[in-house]
Amino acid sequence: MGRNDDGDIIEHHVEEEMEKTEARSRSPSDREGAAGGTQSSHRLLAYSDALLSIIATVMILPVAHTKVHDDEELRESVQLLLTTKIAVYLMTFLIVTVAWAAHIRLFQVIVRIDDCLALLNLACMMLITFLPYTFSLMATFPNNILGILLFCGCVMVIGVIQSLIVLYAFSRPFLLNEQIQISEHQTFYRHHILKVIMRVPIMCFFASIASLIAFQLSYVLLAIVIFLPYISQCLKWCRNKAIGQVEETPDSMLFYTYLPNEPLSKDRVEAFSDGVYAIVATLLILDICEDNVPDPTVVEKEFGGNLVFALQVYGPEYLAYFGSFATVGLLWFVHHSLFLHVTKATRLMGLLNTFSLAFVGGLPLAYQLTHEFPRNSQNELEAIQISCVIIFFAGIFQLAIWVVALYSEQETLHPYVRYGGREHVFMLAKLALYPCVALVTFFLTCILSKFSTSIFHLMEITVPVAFLVLRLLVRVGLALLRLIFCPDRPDLRTVVEEDDETRVPFNTLVT
Repeated sequence: MGRNDDGDIIEHHVEEEMEKTEARSRSPSDREGAAGGTQSSHRLLAYSDALLSIIATVMILPVAHTKVHDDEELRESVQLLLTTKIAVYLMTFLIVTVAWAAHIRLFQVIVRIDDCLALLNLACMMLITFLPYTFSLMATFPNNILGILLFCGCVMVIGVIQSLIVLYAFSRPFLLNEQIQISEHQTFYRHHILKVIMRVPIMCFFASIASLIAFQLSYVLLAIVIFLPYISQCLKWCRNKAIGQVEETPDSMLFYTYLPNEPLSKDRVEAFSDGVYAIVATLLILDICEDNVPDPTVVEKEFGGNLVFALQVYGPEYLAYFGSFATVGLLWFVHHSLFLHVTKATRLMGLLNTFSLAFVGGLPLAYQLTHEFPRNSQNELEAIQISCVIIFFAGIFQLAIWVVALYSEQETLHPYVRYGGREHVFMLAKLALYPCVALVTFFLTCILSKFSTSIFHLMEITVPVAFLVLRLLVRVGLALLRLIFCPDRPDLRTVVEEDDETRVPFNTLVT
Protein backbone atom coordinates (compact mmCIF):
# COMPACT_ATOMS: atom_id res chain seq x y z
CA MET A 1 0.00 0.00 0.00
CA GLY A 2 2.83 2.40 0.83
CA ARG A 3 4.44 1.88 -2.52
CA ASN A 4 1.16 2.43 -4.33
CA ASP A 5 0.43 5.57 -2.29
CA ASP A 6 3.90 6.92 -3.02
CA GLY A 7 3.46 6.12 -6.68
CA ASP A 8 0.10 7.85 -6.77
CA ILE A 9 1.55 10.93 -5.04
CA ILE A 10 4.49 11.09 -7.49
CA GLU A 11 2.18 10.62 -10.47
CA HIS A 12 -0.14 13.32 -9.10
CA HIS A 13 2.78 15.76 -8.73
CA VAL A 14 4.01 14.97 -12.26
CA GLU A 15 0.55 15.63 -13.69
CA GLU A 16 0.33 18.92 -11.76
CA GLU A 17 3.72 20.07 -13.07
CA MET A 18 2.76 19.15 -16.65
CA GLU A 19 -0.49 21.07 -16.37
CA LYS A 20 1.33 24.11 -14.94
CA THR A 21 3.92 23.99 -17.73
CA GLU A 22 1.23 23.74 -20.38
CA ALA A 23 -0.70 26.59 -18.78
CA ARG A 24 2.41 28.80 -18.69
CA SER A 25 3.16 28.09 -22.34
CA ARG A 26 -0.28 28.97 -23.59
CA SER A 27 -1.59 31.50 -21.10
CA PRO A 28 0.10 34.64 -22.53
CA SER A 29 -1.56 34.19 -25.89
CA ASP A 30 -4.58 31.98 -25.42
CA ARG A 31 -6.08 33.74 -22.41
CA GLU A 32 -5.46 37.18 -23.87
CA GLY A 33 -6.68 35.96 -27.24
CA ALA A 34 -9.95 34.78 -25.79
CA ALA A 35 -10.40 38.03 -23.85
CA GLY A 36 -9.00 40.53 -26.34
CA GLY A 37 -10.21 39.14 -29.66
CA THR A 38 -6.79 38.11 -30.99
CA GLN A 39 -6.33 35.37 -33.54
CA SER A 40 -3.60 33.51 -35.38
CA SER A 41 -1.87 35.44 -38.18
CA HIS A 42 -1.97 32.56 -40.68
CA ARG A 43 -4.89 33.84 -42.75
CA LEU A 44 -3.52 37.40 -42.79
CA LEU A 45 -0.19 36.05 -44.02
CA ALA A 46 -1.86 33.99 -46.75
CA TYR A 47 -3.79 37.07 -47.91
CA SER A 48 -0.65 39.22 -47.85
CA ASP A 49 1.38 36.64 -49.79
CA ALA A 50 -1.32 36.39 -52.46
CA LEU A 51 -1.56 40.16 -52.76
CA LEU A 52 2.20 40.68 -52.94
CA SER A 53 2.64 37.97 -55.57
CA ILE A 54 -0.08 39.58 -57.70
CA ILE A 55 1.44 43.06 -57.37
CA ALA A 56 4.93 41.81 -58.19
CA THR A 57 3.69 39.98 -61.30
CA VAL A 58 1.29 42.51 -62.85
CA MET A 59 4.13 45.01 -63.10
CA ILE A 60 5.15 43.16 -66.28
CA LEU A 61 1.98 44.38 -68.04
CA PRO A 62 3.37 47.80 -69.09
CA VAL A 63 6.33 45.95 -70.62
CA ALA A 64 4.33 43.13 -72.22
CA HIS A 65 1.86 45.56 -73.83
CA THR A 66 4.57 47.63 -75.49
CA LYS A 67 3.56 47.81 -79.13
CA VAL A 68 6.22 47.33 -81.78
CA HIS A 69 5.15 48.02 -85.36
CA ASP A 70 5.89 45.53 -88.11
CA ASP A 71 7.99 48.05 -90.04
CA GLU A 72 10.06 48.91 -86.95
CA GLU A 73 13.28 47.09 -86.16
CA LEU A 74 12.80 45.09 -82.96
CA ARG A 75 16.47 45.42 -82.06
CA GLU A 76 16.20 49.19 -82.07
CA SER A 77 12.97 49.08 -80.06
CA VAL A 78 14.50 46.77 -77.49
CA GLN A 79 17.47 49.07 -77.04
CA LEU A 80 15.47 52.28 -76.83
CA LEU A 81 12.29 51.17 -75.08
CA LEU A 82 12.09 47.58 -73.89
CA THR A 83 15.50 47.57 -72.26
CA THR A 84 14.58 50.52 -70.07
CA LYS A 85 11.22 49.06 -69.16
CA ILE A 86 12.62 45.61 -68.45
CA ALA A 87 15.37 47.04 -66.23
CA VAL A 88 12.88 49.10 -64.22
CA TYR A 89 10.53 46.10 -64.02
CA LEU A 90 13.27 43.83 -62.64
CA MET A 91 14.33 46.44 -60.09
CA THR A 92 10.81 47.13 -58.83
CA PHE A 93 9.94 43.41 -58.80
CA LEU A 94 12.95 42.75 -56.60
CA ILE A 95 12.11 45.67 -54.31
CA VAL A 96 8.55 44.34 -53.87
CA THR A 97 10.00 40.96 -52.94
CA VAL A 98 12.29 42.73 -50.45
CA ALA A 99 9.12 44.14 -48.87
CA TRP A 100 7.63 40.65 -48.88
CA ALA A 101 10.75 39.21 -47.18
CA ALA A 102 10.53 41.98 -44.55
CA HIS A 103 6.89 40.98 -44.03
CA ILE A 104 8.04 37.40 -43.42
CA ARG A 105 10.57 38.52 -40.82
CA LEU A 106 8.07 40.81 -39.12
CA PHE A 107 5.43 38.12 -38.70
CA GLN A 108 7.95 35.64 -37.42
CA VAL A 109 8.08 38.01 -34.46
CA ILE A 110 4.32 38.74 -34.32
CA VAL A 111 2.43 35.45 -34.16
CA ARG A 112 -1.02 36.77 -33.21
CA ILE A 113 -3.03 39.72 -34.49
CA ASP A 114 -5.99 41.79 -33.39
CA ASP A 115 -8.22 44.22 -35.28
CA CYS A 116 -5.74 47.08 -35.03
CA LEU A 117 -2.86 45.04 -36.46
CA ALA A 118 -5.07 43.69 -39.25
CA LEU A 119 -6.09 47.22 -40.27
CA LEU A 120 -2.48 48.47 -40.15
CA ASN A 121 -1.46 45.57 -42.37
CA LEU A 122 -4.28 46.40 -44.81
CA ALA A 123 -3.01 49.99 -44.99
CA CYS A 124 0.44 48.62 -45.78
CA MET A 125 -0.98 46.36 -48.51
CA MET A 126 -2.97 49.27 -50.00
CA LEU A 127 0.23 51.23 -50.57
CA ILE A 128 1.99 48.19 -52.00
CA THR A 129 -0.86 47.76 -54.52
CA PHE A 130 -0.20 51.33 -55.66
CA LEU A 131 3.40 50.50 -56.59
CA PRO A 132 2.57 49.15 -60.11
CA TYR A 133 1.18 52.58 -61.01
CA THR A 134 4.37 54.28 -59.90
CA PHE A 135 6.31 51.70 -61.89
CA SER A 136 4.25 52.48 -65.00
CA LEU A 137 5.18 56.14 -64.60
CA MET A 138 8.85 55.25 -64.13
CA ALA A 139 8.86 52.96 -67.16
CA THR A 140 6.94 55.34 -69.45
CA PHE A 141 8.78 58.50 -68.35
CA PRO A 142 12.24 57.27 -67.27
CA ASN A 143 13.70 60.79 -67.38
CA ASN A 144 10.94 62.29 -65.23
CA ILE A 145 11.48 62.14 -61.46
CA LEU A 146 7.78 62.14 -60.51
CA GLY A 147 7.50 58.34 -60.78
CA ILE A 148 10.62 57.90 -58.64
CA LEU A 149 9.32 60.32 -56.01
CA LEU A 150 5.95 58.55 -55.84
CA PHE A 151 7.62 55.15 -55.60
CA CYS A 152 10.01 56.27 -52.85
CA GLY A 153 7.18 58.03 -51.02
CA CYS A 154 5.08 54.86 -50.96
CA VAL A 155 8.00 52.78 -49.67
CA MET A 156 8.73 55.33 -46.92
CA VAL A 157 5.12 55.35 -45.75
CA ILE A 158 5.09 51.53 -45.82
CA GLY A 159 8.13 51.59 -43.55
CA VAL A 160 6.38 53.98 -41.15
CA ILE A 161 3.31 51.70 -41.01
CA GLN A 162 5.47 48.65 -40.34
CA SER A 163 7.19 50.56 -37.54
CA LEU A 164 3.78 51.33 -36.04
CA ILE A 165 2.97 47.62 -36.24
CA VAL A 166 6.14 46.82 -34.30
CA LEU A 167 5.49 49.50 -31.65
CA TYR A 168 1.89 48.38 -31.21
CA ALA A 169 2.82 44.69 -30.96
CA PHE A 170 5.49 45.33 -28.35
CA SER A 171 3.00 47.38 -26.32
CA ARG A 172 0.91 44.18 -26.12
CA PRO A 173 3.53 41.44 -25.63
CA PHE A 174 1.04 38.58 -25.80
CA LEU A 175 0.94 39.19 -29.58
CA LEU A 176 4.64 38.33 -29.88
CA ASN A 177 6.26 34.94 -30.14
CA GLU A 178 7.10 33.07 -26.97
CA GLN A 179 10.84 33.68 -27.20
CA ILE A 180 10.36 37.44 -26.93
CA GLN A 181 7.60 37.17 -24.34
CA ILE A 182 9.89 35.42 -21.86
CA SER A 183 12.91 37.58 -22.68
CA GLU A 184 14.15 40.29 -20.35
CA HIS A 185 15.43 42.36 -23.28
CA GLN A 186 12.27 43.29 -25.16
CA THR A 187 13.42 46.91 -25.49
CA PHE A 188 16.57 45.80 -27.26
CA TYR A 189 14.58 43.58 -29.61
CA ARG A 190 12.17 46.40 -30.42
CA HIS A 191 15.02 48.78 -31.28
CA HIS A 192 16.79 46.14 -33.36
CA ILE A 193 13.67 45.29 -35.39
CA LEU A 194 12.85 48.95 -35.98
CA LYS A 195 16.40 49.55 -37.17
CA VAL A 196 16.15 46.69 -39.67
CA ILE A 197 12.73 47.81 -40.94
CA MET A 198 13.73 51.44 -41.45
CA ARG A 199 16.81 50.71 -43.56
CA VAL A 200 14.84 50.43 -46.79
CA PRO A 201 12.72 53.59 -46.24
CA ILE A 202 15.88 55.53 -45.37
CA MET A 203 17.55 54.36 -48.59
CA CYS A 204 14.44 55.41 -50.54
CA PHE A 205 14.56 58.80 -48.81
CA PHE A 206 18.11 59.32 -50.05
CA ALA A 207 17.08 58.03 -53.49
CA SER A 208 14.29 60.63 -53.68
CA ILE A 209 16.76 63.39 -52.78
CA ALA A 210 19.26 62.05 -55.34
CA SER A 211 16.57 62.16 -58.04
CA LEU A 212 16.51 65.94 -57.68
CA ILE A 213 20.21 65.99 -58.55
CA ALA A 214 20.60 63.12 -61.03
CA PHE A 215 17.84 60.56 -61.54
CA GLN A 216 20.40 57.89 -62.55
CA LEU A 217 21.86 58.08 -59.03
CA SER A 218 18.43 57.42 -57.52
CA TYR A 219 18.12 54.20 -59.53
CA VAL A 220 21.52 53.11 -58.23
CA LEU A 221 20.41 53.70 -54.63
CA LEU A 222 17.18 51.78 -55.24
CA ALA A 223 19.19 48.88 -56.66
CA ILE A 224 21.33 48.86 -53.49
CA VAL A 225 18.14 48.16 -51.50
CA ILE A 226 17.95 44.71 -53.09
CA PHE A 227 21.41 43.72 -51.87
CA LEU A 228 21.26 45.53 -48.54
CA PRO A 229 21.47 42.33 -46.40
CA TYR A 230 24.64 41.28 -48.18
CA ILE A 231 26.18 44.75 -47.98
CA SER A 232 25.29 44.85 -44.28
CA GLN A 233 26.96 41.49 -43.66
CA CYS A 234 30.07 42.57 -45.61
CA LEU A 235 30.37 45.76 -43.57
CA LYS A 236 29.88 43.79 -40.35
CA TRP A 237 32.63 41.38 -41.39
CA CYS A 238 34.99 44.28 -42.14
CA ARG A 239 34.20 45.85 -38.78
CA ASN A 240 34.86 42.61 -36.92
CA LYS A 241 38.19 42.22 -38.70
CA ALA A 242 39.15 45.78 -37.87
CA ILE A 243 38.11 46.09 -34.20
CA GLY A 244 37.27 42.53 -33.22
CA GLN A 245 34.03 40.66 -32.64
CA VAL A 246 31.27 42.82 -31.20
CA GLU A 247 28.45 41.15 -29.30
CA GLU A 248 25.26 42.92 -30.39
CA THR A 249 22.60 41.12 -28.46
CA PRO A 250 22.18 39.75 -24.97
CA ASP A 251 20.02 36.93 -26.32
CA SER A 252 20.04 34.89 -29.49
CA MET A 253 18.81 36.87 -32.52
CA LEU A 254 18.16 33.88 -34.75
CA PHE A 255 14.51 34.77 -35.17
CA TYR A 256 15.06 38.22 -36.66
CA THR A 257 18.43 39.01 -38.18
CA TYR A 258 19.62 40.51 -41.43
CA LEU A 259 22.01 37.84 -42.65
CA PRO A 260 21.91 36.03 -46.01
CA ASN A 261 22.12 32.58 -44.40
CA GLU A 262 19.20 33.06 -42.02
CA PRO A 263 16.24 30.73 -42.64
CA LEU A 264 13.05 31.94 -44.25
CA SER A 265 9.65 30.37 -43.89
CA LYS A 266 9.68 27.62 -46.51
CA ASP A 267 5.88 27.53 -46.63
CA ARG A 268 5.65 31.25 -47.37
CA VAL A 269 8.35 31.04 -50.06
CA GLU A 270 6.36 28.28 -51.74
CA ALA A 271 3.07 30.20 -51.37
CA PHE A 272 4.52 33.39 -52.87
CA SER A 273 6.14 31.46 -55.74
CA ASP A 274 2.94 29.54 -56.49
CA GLY A 275 1.10 32.85 -56.64
CA VAL A 276 3.53 34.26 -59.19
CA TYR A 277 3.32 31.17 -61.41
CA ALA A 278 -0.48 31.10 -61.21
CA ILE A 279 -0.81 34.79 -62.08
CA VAL A 280 1.61 34.55 -65.02
CA ALA A 281 -0.45 31.65 -66.41
CA THR A 282 -3.62 33.70 -65.91
CA LEU A 283 -2.18 36.73 -67.70
CA LEU A 284 -1.60 34.57 -70.78
CA ILE A 285 -5.26 33.60 -71.11
CA LEU A 286 -6.38 37.18 -70.42
CA ASP A 287 -4.48 38.28 -73.52
CA ILE A 288 -6.20 35.55 -75.54
CA CYS A 289 -9.63 36.64 -74.30
CA GLU A 290 -8.91 40.29 -75.03
CA ASP A 291 -7.20 40.12 -78.41
CA ASN A 292 -8.40 36.93 -80.09
CA VAL A 293 -12.20 37.11 -79.95
CA PRO A 294 -13.34 38.26 -83.42
CA ASP A 295 -15.83 41.05 -83.90
CA PRO A 296 -19.29 39.71 -84.92
CA THR A 297 -19.58 42.19 -87.81
CA VAL A 298 -16.20 41.09 -89.19
CA VAL A 299 -17.20 37.43 -88.93
CA GLU A 300 -20.40 38.15 -90.80
CA LYS A 301 -18.84 40.22 -93.58
CA GLU A 302 -15.51 38.46 -94.19
CA PHE A 303 -16.32 34.86 -93.26
CA GLY A 304 -20.01 34.63 -94.06
CA GLY A 305 -20.91 34.12 -90.42
CA ASN A 306 -18.68 31.04 -90.11
CA LEU A 307 -16.99 31.38 -86.72
CA VAL A 308 -14.72 28.35 -87.30
CA PHE A 309 -13.09 29.99 -90.34
CA ALA A 310 -12.77 33.26 -88.43
CA LEU A 311 -10.98 31.56 -85.54
CA GLN A 312 -8.52 29.85 -87.88
CA VAL A 313 -6.88 33.24 -88.38
CA TYR A 314 -5.82 33.17 -84.72
CA GLY A 315 -4.12 29.78 -85.00
CA PRO A 316 -0.59 31.14 -84.29
CA GLU A 317 -1.88 32.96 -81.20
CA TYR A 318 -3.43 29.74 -79.85
CA LEU A 319 -0.19 27.86 -80.47
CA ALA A 320 1.76 30.63 -78.72
CA TYR A 321 -0.59 30.41 -75.74
CA PHE A 322 -0.29 26.63 -75.33
CA GLY A 323 3.49 26.77 -75.77
CA SER A 324 3.84 29.60 -73.24
CA PHE A 325 1.51 27.91 -70.75
CA ALA A 326 3.49 24.67 -71.07
CA THR A 327 6.67 26.61 -70.25
CA VAL A 328 5.11 28.31 -67.20
CA GLY A 329 3.62 25.05 -65.98
CA LEU A 330 6.82 23.06 -66.36
CA LEU A 331 8.93 25.74 -64.70
CA TRP A 332 6.48 25.52 -61.79
CA PHE A 333 6.83 21.73 -61.89
CA VAL A 334 10.62 22.02 -61.59
CA HIS A 335 10.24 24.57 -58.79
CA HIS A 336 7.81 22.26 -56.98
CA SER A 337 10.20 19.32 -57.35
CA LEU A 338 13.07 21.42 -56.00
CA PHE A 339 11.28 22.73 -52.90
CA LEU A 340 9.80 19.31 -52.26
CA HIS A 341 13.33 18.26 -51.28
CA VAL A 342 14.33 21.52 -49.58
CA THR A 343 14.03 21.32 -45.81
CA LYS A 344 15.07 24.91 -45.02
CA ALA A 345 15.23 27.99 -47.25
CA THR A 346 18.01 30.50 -46.57
CA ARG A 347 17.86 34.17 -47.49
CA LEU A 348 20.36 33.61 -50.33
CA MET A 349 18.15 30.86 -51.71
CA GLY A 350 15.23 33.27 -51.39
CA LEU A 351 17.12 35.92 -53.38
CA LEU A 352 17.90 33.45 -56.17
CA ASN A 353 14.26 32.35 -56.13
CA THR A 354 13.26 35.99 -56.51
CA PHE A 355 15.49 36.39 -59.57
CA SER A 356 13.95 33.26 -61.08
CA LEU A 357 10.41 34.52 -60.42
CA ALA A 358 11.28 37.90 -61.93
CA PHE A 359 12.13 36.21 -65.23
CA VAL A 360 9.08 33.95 -64.96
CA GLY A 361 7.08 37.17 -64.69
CA GLY A 362 8.62 38.21 -68.01
CA LEU A 363 7.07 35.27 -69.89
CA PRO A 364 3.93 37.29 -70.87
CA LEU A 365 6.34 39.62 -72.70
CA ALA A 366 7.80 36.61 -74.53
CA TYR A 367 4.27 35.48 -75.42
CA GLN A 368 3.36 38.91 -76.82
CA LEU A 369 6.53 39.21 -78.89
CA THR A 370 6.46 35.77 -80.46
CA HIS A 371 3.14 36.20 -82.25
CA GLU A 372 3.22 39.86 -83.27
CA PHE A 373 5.58 39.81 -86.25
CA PRO A 374 5.40 38.45 -89.82
CA ARG A 375 6.79 34.99 -90.39
CA ASN A 376 10.39 34.54 -91.55
CA SER A 377 11.31 38.09 -90.56
CA GLN A 378 14.29 39.29 -88.54
CA ASN A 379 11.94 40.56 -85.88
CA GLU A 380 10.51 37.06 -85.49
CA LEU A 381 13.96 35.57 -84.89
CA GLU A 382 14.87 38.26 -82.37
CA ALA A 383 11.57 37.74 -80.52
CA ILE A 384 12.42 34.04 -80.19
CA GLN A 385 15.88 34.94 -78.91
CA ILE A 386 14.39 37.23 -76.25
CA SER A 387 12.07 34.41 -75.19
CA CYS A 388 15.01 32.00 -74.95
CA VAL A 389 16.94 34.45 -72.76
CA ILE A 390 13.96 34.84 -70.40
CA ILE A 391 13.44 31.06 -70.14
CA PHE A 392 17.16 30.44 -69.68
CA PHE A 393 17.51 32.80 -66.73
CA ALA A 394 14.26 31.57 -65.14
CA GLY A 395 15.70 28.04 -65.23
CA ILE A 396 19.33 28.80 -64.39
CA PHE A 397 18.38 30.58 -61.16
CA GLN A 398 16.38 27.51 -60.13
CA LEU A 399 19.53 25.46 -60.69
CA ALA A 400 21.51 28.00 -58.67
CA ILE A 401 19.10 27.54 -55.72
CA TRP A 402 19.91 23.84 -55.69
CA VAL A 403 23.67 24.44 -55.96
CA VAL A 404 23.54 26.87 -53.01
CA ALA A 405 21.51 24.37 -51.03
CA LEU A 406 24.16 21.70 -51.69
CA TYR A 407 26.79 23.76 -49.90
CA SER A 408 24.83 23.29 -46.66
CA GLU A 409 23.07 20.12 -47.71
CA GLN A 410 22.90 18.60 -44.22
CA GLU A 411 20.63 21.45 -43.14
CA THR A 412 18.80 22.41 -46.33
CA LEU A 413 18.21 19.27 -48.41
CA HIS A 414 16.50 15.93 -48.05
CA PRO A 415 19.05 13.05 -48.01
CA TYR A 416 17.81 11.65 -51.32
CA VAL A 417 18.99 14.67 -53.34
CA ARG A 418 22.28 15.31 -51.54
CA TYR A 419 25.52 14.41 -53.24
CA GLY A 420 25.48 10.64 -53.62
CA GLY A 421 21.75 10.37 -52.99
CA ARG A 422 19.71 8.25 -55.35
CA GLU A 423 17.79 11.30 -56.68
CA HIS A 424 20.83 13.59 -56.95
CA VAL A 425 21.63 13.07 -60.63
CA PHE A 426 17.99 13.03 -61.65
CA MET A 427 17.38 16.32 -59.83
CA LEU A 428 20.38 17.87 -61.57
CA ALA A 429 19.08 16.72 -64.96
CA LYS A 430 15.59 18.03 -64.23
CA LEU A 431 16.90 21.47 -63.21
CA ALA A 432 19.33 21.68 -66.12
CA LEU A 433 16.80 20.69 -68.81
CA TYR A 434 15.21 24.09 -69.43
CA PRO A 435 18.47 26.09 -69.47
CA CYS A 436 19.92 23.59 -71.96
CA VAL A 437 16.82 23.68 -74.19
CA ALA A 438 16.80 27.49 -74.15
CA LEU A 439 20.51 27.66 -75.04
CA VAL A 440 20.18 25.16 -77.89
CA THR A 441 17.17 27.02 -79.30
CA PHE A 442 18.97 30.35 -79.04
CA PHE A 443 21.98 29.07 -80.99
CA LEU A 444 19.69 27.48 -83.59
CA THR A 445 18.14 30.89 -84.26
CA CYS A 446 21.65 32.27 -84.77
CA ILE A 447 22.65 29.53 -87.20
CA LEU A 448 19.45 28.93 -89.17
CA SER A 449 18.06 31.63 -91.43
CA LYS A 450 14.51 30.33 -91.07
CA PHE A 451 13.26 29.38 -87.63
CA SER A 452 9.61 30.32 -87.14
CA THR A 453 7.77 30.95 -83.90
CA SER A 454 5.52 28.00 -84.74
CA ILE A 455 8.50 25.64 -84.50
CA PHE A 456 9.56 27.36 -81.26
CA HIS A 457 6.15 26.89 -79.64
CA LEU A 458 5.90 23.30 -80.85
CA MET A 459 9.25 22.69 -79.15
CA GLU A 460 7.81 24.22 -75.94
CA ILE A 461 4.83 21.87 -76.13
CA THR A 462 7.06 18.80 -76.62
CA VAL A 463 9.30 19.56 -73.63
CA PRO A 464 6.89 17.68 -71.27
CA VAL A 465 7.76 14.52 -73.17
CA ALA A 466 11.41 15.14 -72.30
CA PHE A 467 10.46 15.31 -68.62
CA LEU A 468 8.61 12.01 -68.92
CA VAL A 469 11.60 10.16 -70.41
CA LEU A 470 14.20 12.03 -68.35
CA ARG A 471 14.32 9.53 -65.50
CA LEU A 472 14.74 6.66 -67.94
CA LEU A 473 17.53 8.47 -69.80
CA VAL A 474 19.33 9.29 -66.54
CA ARG A 475 19.17 5.67 -65.38
CA VAL A 476 20.40 4.36 -68.72
CA GLY A 477 23.20 6.94 -68.82
CA LEU A 478 24.39 6.13 -65.30
CA ALA A 479 24.26 2.40 -66.03
CA LEU A 480 26.39 2.87 -69.16
CA LEU A 481 28.92 5.02 -67.29
CA ARG A 482 29.24 2.44 -64.52
CA LEU A 483 29.57 -0.34 -67.09
CA ILE A 484 32.32 1.51 -68.98
CA PHE A 485 34.35 3.09 -66.17
CA CYS A 486 33.50 1.05 -63.03
CA PRO A 487 32.34 -2.40 -64.12
CA ASP A 488 33.21 -4.00 -60.76
CA ARG A 489 31.82 -1.20 -58.56
CA PRO A 490 28.52 -1.90 -56.75
CA ASP A 491 25.43 0.10 -57.65
CA LEU A 492 25.70 3.49 -55.89
CA ARG A 493 21.96 3.65 -55.41
CA THR A 494 21.98 0.38 -53.48
CA VAL A 495 24.80 1.58 -51.25
CA VAL A 496 22.97 4.84 -50.53
CA GLU A 497 19.75 3.01 -49.68
CA GLU A 498 21.62 0.90 -47.15
CA ASP A 499 23.11 3.89 -45.31
CA ASP A 500 22.22 7.44 -46.36
CA GLU A 501 24.42 8.93 -43.64
CA THR A 502 27.68 7.51 -45.05
CA ARG A 503 27.66 9.67 -48.18
CA VAL A 504 30.39 12.25 -48.74
CA PRO A 505 29.11 15.81 -48.22
CA PHE A 506 29.18 18.16 -51.18
CA ASN A 507 31.19 20.70 -49.16
CA THR A 508 34.13 18.36 -48.74
CA LEU A 509 34.25 17.60 -52.46
CA VAL A 510 34.33 21.28 -53.38
CA THR A 511 37.11 22.09 -50.93
